[in-house]
Amino acid sequence: MLPENGRSAEDILAELALLKRDDLEVRGGKVTAYVYDTGRPEVHDAAARAYFEMLEVNTLDPTAFPSIVAMEKQVVGAVAELLGGGPHTPGIFTSGGTESIMLAVKAARDARPVAGRPRIVVPVTAHPAFHKAAHYLGAEVAPVDVDPVTFRADPAAVAAAITPETVLVVASAPSYPQGVVDPVAEIAALAAERGVLCHVDACVGGWLLPWLAQAGAAVPPFDLSVPGVTSISCDLHKFGYAPKGASVVLFADPALRRAAYFASAAWPGYTVINTTVQSSKSAGPLAGAWATLNALGRDGYLGLARDTLAATRRLAEGVGEIPGLRVLGEPEASLVAFTGEDGVDVFVLSDEARKRGWFLQPQLSYAGIPANLHVTVTGVTLKGVEAMLEVIAESAAAARRRGPAKVPEGLADILASLDLDALDDATFAELAASVGVDLGGSGGPDMAVVNTVLDTLPAATREAILIRFLSLLYG
Repeated sequence: MLPENGRSAEDILAELALLKRDDLEVRGGKVTAYVYDTGRPEVHDAAARAYFEMLEVNTLDPTAFPSIVAMEKQVVGAVAELLGGGPHTPGIFTSGGTESIMLAVKAARDARPVAGRPRIVVPVTAHPAFHKAAHYLGAEVAPVDVDPVTFRADPAAVAAAITPETVLVVASAPSYPQGVVDPVAEIAALAAERGVLCHVDACVGGWLLPWLAQAGAAVPPFDLSVPGVTSISCDLHKFGYAPKGASVVLFADPALRRAAYFASAAWPGYTVINTTVQSSKSAGPLAGAWATLNALGRDGYLGLARDTLAATRRLAEGVGEIPGLRVLGEPEASLVAFTGEDGVDVFVLSDEARKRGWFLQPQLSYAGIPANLHVTVTGVTLKGVEAMLEVIAESAAAARRRGPAKVPEGLADILASLDLDALDDATFAELAASVGVDLGGSGGPDMAVVNTVLDTLPAATREAILIRFLSLLYG
């Protein structure tokens, strides 16, 4: 509610502190998703100060604020240099991976028009941002299975899915769920043979994999230097450690970047030309990214990569030694996923870890891939990896003692058969309460039960339930 009279900054910030009291920690490495920590406060301070300095600058019109052009050229240039491009590689600074992917799909759709509905070929492990982009842009997604052991995309399946309507083929470097790099060279080559564009989603790995390679990791080719790769996305607010939201999408051809742009002269107002999905937006994230890159430099990123590589290897090794746990695939980046066996329910394990102050991200089963827990290893993780392994082992033992989450009998069948659109909010809230989800905000829900229920349902039903949950959460 808007106050009758203005409040002091001290009063406002005091309330903000109260609002944040139940938030997950963004520093220290105990939250293994969503946040990225260098462990160097001075870097975050430099980024925050630069962000604030450019907070009120609007990137809508680069002719009004030349500073944004200068900074974007430097940031895009740094990404291009790292990812097989050169000083003139065209790119766009965006608000995040989803927007970068959205622009890559738009560019493919507009640059290579097809007679029917445009189609994008996407491995099942590719990020849902491709489904979102297709939904927004009127394209069709053709999902293809991955190898059930390595979890990498199958080039033969990709080739079989390409049709005359295909405008884009996708590969991940790495895919988020298991942290493995798809066979980019093979997929890009077969796309080129068919005259189809190829986008590499390196939102997670784009700013990490090159440094891991310099630190001694075996990294397969994946960037613009690979023949047939026509665009690539790279998030700087992940392993670039910049403030959210900061991402870059690069194109092999300037004409593709032009196809990502939007212009409209069909009105009597100011000239509209947008490089991104957004129009007006703060230059704060751009300045924060620019400052972070400069504050860390090559030595800083290489040092973080060495620590990240060591922590990832130790985590994967340590998890593999815990009874009832199995690492999925062989992670090539710093994303580690593990599943439970022999009586260890990973959803219960996640709740047990949360009680101990650690957040491990649950991932539902899909396309033959079992339910699992996901850990994003960052530069700060090395300092706490042994403590994390201890918590995982304790939580696994506790999960074995508790047994699987107890779901009310018949609930999954009821949910699968419900017409959710016909339910009013009050009825849905009662349904959520029956599995322990407190939508009123007091106390924490038993997420093991929630995830177990969702895990039994088909993807479309999961999506419908999650949309209703989010709608009710925000009132």
